[in-house]
Amino acid sequence: MGNEEIGKAMLKKAIGYEVTESTTEFTIDDKGVKKPVKEKYQTKVYPPDPSALKAYLTLTGSSDIGGMTDEELEEEKNRLIAELRA
Repeated sequence: MGNEEIGKAMLKKAIGYEVTESTTEFTIDDKGVKKPVKEKYQTKVYPPDPSALKAYLTLTGSSDIGGMTDEELEEEKNRLIAELRA
């Protein structure tokens, strides 16, 4: 895993994300053929992580975050989200 991939993963954890998982249940009919019976979808929400944001900012050298409050970190997170969406 390269530094760029690590940075992207850390930023994703810092800003929070959602994942949709699917599960399929199968049965085996009289002929031994596997057939899907039921499919379920579940969305998991992973909230923003201020510690990951601190680590991301430290690794990227974006700013001096040692003295930042949680509110300042939240503002920086929102700034980074806006930057990603631009």
